[in-house]
Amino acid sequence: MRVSMDEAAQDYGPFQEINREEDAGASFVLQSKGTWWHAGFHLTTAIVGPTLLTLPYAFRGLGWVLGFICLTVMGVVTFYSYYLMSLVLDHCEKAGRRHIRFRELAADVLGSGWMFYFVIFIQTAINTGISIGAILLAGECIQVWIMYSNLSPDGSLKLYHFIAMATVVMILLSQFPTFHSLRHINLCSLFLSLAYTFLVVGACIYAGTSKNAPSRDYSLEASESSRLFSAFTSISIIAAIFGIGILPEIQATVAPPATGKMVKGLIMCYSVIFLTFYSAAVSGYWVFGNKSNSMILKSLMPDEGPSLAPVWVLGLAIAFVLLQLFAIGLIYSQVAYEIMEKKSADVKQGIFSKRNLIPRIILRSLYVIFCGFFAAMLPFFGDVSAVVGAIGFIPLDFVLPMLLYNMTFKPRRSSFAYWINNSIIIVFTIVGLLGAFSSVRKLVLDAKEFKIFSDDVVD
Repeated sequence: MRVSMDEAAQDYGPFQEINREEDAGASFVLQSKGTWWHAGFHLTTAIVGPTLLTLPYAFRGLGWVLGFICLTVMGVVTFYSYYLMSLVLDHCEKAGRRHIRFRELAADVLGSGWMFYFVIFIQTAINTGISIGAILLAGECIQVWIMYSNLSPDGSLKLYHFIAMATVVMILLSQFPTFHSLRHINLCSLFLSLAYTFLVVGACIYAGTSKNAPSRDYSLEASESSRLFSAFTSISIIAAIFGIGILPEIQATVAPPATGKMVKGLIMCYSVIFLTFYSAAVSGYWVFGNKSNSMILKSLMPDEGPSLAPVWVLGLAIAFVLLQLFAIGLIYSQVAYEIMEKKSADVKQGIFSKRNLIPRIILRSLYVIFCGFFAAMLPFFGDVSAVVGAIGFIPLDFVLPMLLYNMTFKPRRSSFAYWINNSIIIVFTIVGLLGAFSSVRKLVLDAKEFKIFSDDVVD
């Protein structure tokens, strides 16, 4: 027999929110006022970001055939996974237990208090990792966009100075009070992702057909062990690219009843994914093969020699990437902000009251500064993506949704859903463990190549 939500609150500890009227995190940050297309904007921003420009780099460790297979399988599995999670959320809402947080959903359905804290830990790792990566890449974009290294090769400004500039912008933007208030920013983010993807694809085609086209080599690493580690690192990167980790929080922004609305949002999101992911992966890997950088823009703008595409095209693409990075940093900070305001804000006073505004400014600014500091100190963009994918996104987006569905709807053991769900759980648990090992291994190896507050981002 399912326990009541009041009983669950006692079992799951201090993080379980039951009375929404006294819950500032729910009332302020996770306001439920949106439509299905607003959810689509949020989903698209959460998935379709500049990390898609790392797909040629992921193909470098897989080759053409495995690269296509992994990209397609990840897309199909994640869409299915997110669809199942939306069904579980809809089911709970119809039963009078609408969940607006991943941790609440997991604890209620699985009936385990430790699961509540496990999800908090994984979500925190994902959100903080992505926020750090967004600020790091934004700082690099500012540095490249103004061509500082070309205009002033002996200048005193280093990468961490540009990361500090990006951090200041993020501090200002972080003061948007609610997740729902980001809907227009995330609509712009959707168009920005389409714009820079098509610009980069055009630049790759230009580079590949020009007289200065780089030599193409699609061979994998010579050592069998190296090939294996590279393959699992690449799989982890692709998992990170498709991962969300905050789907219940996104569905929470939809005005009730939310039933069926997330499916429409997912279809919108995956339509954009189809247009962007395959075109970027194919064009980038076609031109650069196993010489692909962790960001394809870096391959198009080599340190030595001229750019391989028109500078204005690359400059415009970088500007669009920079703008979208701020939107991504915002959306993945919402869980942290919700946790902060649950403890610091007073729901009985207005969202813009002095009592709530001052703690919000201080706490959010400190969080962004923390992320900016680590972005400047540890510039590992490609490696961080792989580690976050293996340790964070695979458990939350490939394993837990299947388990939640099986526990909620209890499909018969002879049913197709039961076997496919359990197969996905087993396969991706193994992939996650191997990917975590290979990703951490590469991170440790790359640690030898940089100094703290380095001026270069390690691939």
